Amino acid sequence: MCFALFFVLLHPKVKYDVIIIGSGLGGLACGVTLSRQGKRVLVLERQWQPGGCMQSYKRQGCMLDTGLHYVGGLDEGQPLHDAFKELGLLDLPWQRLNPEGFDEITIEGKTYRFKQGYGNFVEELAKDFPEEREGLEKYVEMLQTTDELWLQQTNAYDYLRSIIHSPLLISIISGASLKMELRKKTLPLFTFAHGNASFIESSWRLRGDGNMLVKRLTEQIEQQGGEIICHADVTELREQDGRITQAICRDGRTFEADTFISDTHPTVTVNMIKESRLVKKIYRMRMTTMKNTCGMFTLQLKLKPDTLKYFNHNKFVYATSDVWAGMAVEPEHPEVKGVLISCPVNENVNVNANSYAKVIDILTPMKWEYVEQWADKTPGKRGEDYVAMKQDISRQCMALAEQVLPGLSEMVERSYTSTPLTYYTYNNSPQGSAYGLRKDYSNPLGTILSPKTPIPNLFLTGQSLILHGLHGVVMTARYTCEAVLGN
Repeated sequence: MCFALFFVLLHPKVKYDVIIIGSGLGGLACGVTLSRQGKRVLVLERQWQPGGCMQSYKRQGCMLDTGLHYVGGLDEGQPLHDAFKELGLLDLPWQRLNPEGFDEITIEGKTYRFKQGYGNFVEELAKDFPEEREGLEKYVEMLQTTDELWLQQTNAYDYLRSIIHSPLLISIISGASLKMELRKKTLPLFTFAHGNASFIESSWRLRGDGNMLVKRLTEQIEQQGGEIICHADVTELREQDGRITQAICRDGRTFEADTFISDTHPTVTVNMIKESRLVKKIYRMRMTTMKNTCGMFTLQLKLKPDTLKYFNHNKFVYATSDVWAGMAVEPEHPEVKGVLISCPVNENVNVNANSYAKVIDILTPMKWEYVEQWADKTPGKRGEDYVAMKQDISRQCMALAEQVLPGLSEMVERSYTSTPLTYYTYNNSPQGSAYGLRKDYSNPLGTILSPKTPIPNLFLTGQSLILHGLHGVVMTARYTCEAVLGN
């Protein structure tokens, strides 16, 4: 629960064991883990509700998600099973996506299916590319490797070209990667593999909205004696005698703790440290000059009742045959080149009984430069040009979506849009980045961050450190907690 401001002002001064700045998935996961270890935890959130990209919002009676679309690897023995069990998330109402085709990739007018299970994945694609069977088998073998150093130091695109001869097949097996930034020159195989492997093992979406996940995590923190305070915009971390001693909010409130964890972007975190004898200029420069990944444009459609049957998979549709050619909408190329279409499912819907979709989410990558001209404007007051831009991108997204969902435009009751400016404004994400800091296979030590900082009681967590996405953030939170606890 979030405490009202008047209650916070009357709250007696307390020194906490751990203060966590930011209540995204990483911050809440750390809060659950550390509070269970007996730590007195306080989570400070700048917005009016916790959750970050996991939260949902209501429009016209419909709950709309901001970042949760589907997850992979929840079966026993798979990557997220034990982590979700520890966090109390495993028994939420997860809906397994269609094992015979959890992702559908449409390129050049033809649709290809991803089946769950590595062997099934290979067999399905080998039907259309029998001459590439050996390469497909090498691909799924790579997805199961544990040699993280090799994965971090290998270029993803170059690796795919070394085992697959068909450029079309490379695009197909990369076609579900709109949930990361595909860059031919820099993307590590480590990032690519982790962004695809667990979904092939098993894919799931939540029967309900993302607030279910946020509520479960916040309840556990509070049950263990922890606190969550919203409208607490931390602007300064004060250092004294080589340690952070206080988190100071924009409105002047101060909170003290022995240990601090920042679930905000590393650039934002280092800018909170106004004076420090331990944070050297070179570290500040590194944190503030690292490149960010691109942002995301989202079109969310509230559908007319009983117009579109629910589909238990995701659809990826491309206007180009090369998905590595640069998908993000940008000023020089304002065309939508590919979309992810997701079909959220209500908690009470029986997906096996000819149910109908209520909402459709359509996403496409978008560069910060495309919206930067409106960055200094207040949300809702960015002018007619901004509205016209969003309408144009929405039309392009709809045109691609209607390749696989004919007549979709006629089914729409209302639509809602967000751009990288939304991430920038509400999630405090520099340049509206959707995936945090960009990783580079040629400089893994420089682009993969440790949870530890030069200040011994200040730690980092979140998608910018090691891996992005739900899987990456949960794993990173575990590393952060290990660093805090020393085990």
